[in-house]
Amino acid sequence: MPVSVQLLQQFPLLSPLQAPELAALSTGLTLHQYARREVVLAKDDASRGLGFLVEGRLQGVDFTVDGRSVGLYFVDPGDYFGELPVIDEQKPSEHVVAAVKSTVAFWPAVLARETILNHPELARKVLLRLAQRVRSVMAQRTLLSLPNPFQRLCALLLQLPGTEKPQGREIEQAPTHLELAIMINASRETVTRAFQVLLLHGLLSRDGHNLLLLKVQDLQLIADGRMDPPRQ
Repeated sequence: MPVSVQLLQQFPLLSPLQAPELAALSTGLTLHQYARREVVLAKDDASRGLGFLVEGRLQGVDFTVDGRSVGLYFVDPGDYFGELPVIDEQKPSEHVVAAVKSTVAFWPAVLARETILNHPELARKVLLRLAQRVRSVMAQRTLLSLPNPFQRLCALLLQLPGTEKPQGREIEQAPTHLELAIMINASRETVTRAFQVLLLHGLLSRDGHNLLLLKVQDLQLIADGRMDPPRQ
């Protein structure tokens, strides 16, 4: 299924491109739909190109030597993924799976690479994303070195992008307990129990799919190991 110019205009990465360039680009992209937990981009397979998430949610994951999955990042609508194999012409370094039913537009790697290299502003945006990925991986490595899952969960909650509100920091469309568990190398049951404790003691609150961090300082102290986690 081809991609319309109107749809392409919704992706911030492509904002440096002019209307004729977007029109030409639209003929080279195709839309694909994925069911929940379906693999969108497989590690060590040939790159499908640069992917743009139209709707749904994706998660980048990898696996430890003992077969446990580790979450690396999320992709939300309007964002893109798969830039590393497009740039270095190597195979993907992680899997990307659909966290929910999702629609993705793929830009073939050869065309994406040629366009990026010929547009300085587009290249700058991709370089900033790659730098962000490196910083994210470094933060993830530090997080996984924390001694217990409760600390790791608090540290991860503080790393999630949010908006400052008078009553605390709001995380819109917060990850599920399973998605959080994958990112801190813990079981879903462990994350659920930790959430129950944090909600009971007023460190967090929920509003539908949004999460509100009510006591950011306390969460930071727990993540740093300077405060014991509250007990149920």
